[in-house]
Amino acid sequence: MNYWLIKSEPFKYSFDQFMVDKKTFWDGVRNYQARNNLREMKKGDLLLFYHSNEGKEIVGIAKIVKEAYQDPTTDDANWVVVDISPVKKLKKPVTLEMVKKEKRLANMALVKLMRLSVQPVRKEEFDLVLEMAGE
Repeated sequence: MNYWLIKSEPFKYSFDQFMVDKKTFWDGVRNYQARNNLREMKKGDLLLFYHSNEGKEIVGIAKIVKEAYQDPTTDDANWVVVDISPVKKLKKPVTLEMVKKEKRLANMALVKLMRLSVQPVRKEEFDLVLEMAGE
């Protein structure tokens, strides 16, 4: 199993809305590195759901329920989506500030590649974020 982090601005698509929807496809990715990460995702992989710009915090866990396929919002074959469903909302959000202060997360993509919207997460990082969230 692999672990990932995806970013969404809460005013565009919040984790609370995701919990209501119960499933969505992750579209709008127009960065090649982020797209390549989508292509690497496998059914059952877990995701950290990060609210960017507003909040700047990891708020929930999701999982891949369908692997990469053509993005239905464009005819351009370069872009793909994955289907995801929520697993749970974190007991307490883990802020970007908390992540940056935690020395064991110093090399996390969220710190090193802040602008990348779909990022890999190492198992140790994933577990530590859950610990920080009180999970």
